[in-house]
Amino acid sequence: MANGLTYARTTTSPEATKQLASTLAPYLHPGDAIVLNGDLGAGKTQFVQGVAAALGVRSPVTSPTFNILLEYGDGRLPVYHYDLYRLDERWQLEDIDYFSAIDGYGDGVAFVEWAEKFPEDMPYDYLEITITADTQGTRRVVAHSYGKRSRELLCVWANDSKSRLGKCQL
Repeated sequence: MANGLTYARTTTSPEATKQLASTLAPYLHPGDAIVLNGDLGAGKTQFVQGVAAALGVRSPVTSPTFNILLEYGDGRLPVYHYDLYRLDERWQLEDIDYFSAIDGYGDGVAFVEWAEKFPEDMPYDYLEITITADTQGTRRVVAHSYGKRSRELLCVWANDSKSRLGKCQL
């Protein structure tokens, strides 16, 4: 995870994870890409729910596992929530218009779960959020920037006193 900034925070409930995510929303711009890593049930969709709610999305935000892509257009920015878990081949990314959402020129923000399945198709510039959960429900949320825009995004998010992110080394 070299060449970027890394910040982290621990949350103790799904609500706290959503609250942390909501503090990112004011700083998001069209074309931003957020890659979400974590095991099944770690809290990736909860993170997207928190951001979407803070963006003004009123539709229920659910996991796109069976849909691969869910779109929410009723907030300040359109939210594109991808789940690549069920995809097997790179060509399938074209079918879901993946590249137009993550190339930095889209009209909304893209959240991508399981992007690590296609490492050669990761966005050029993205904020990576890795969520790990323990058996008591405590989650460690680690944010790392890759690229100029994501570095700027992480800097302003980390400086927001509501985020309570702390700089860390990995």
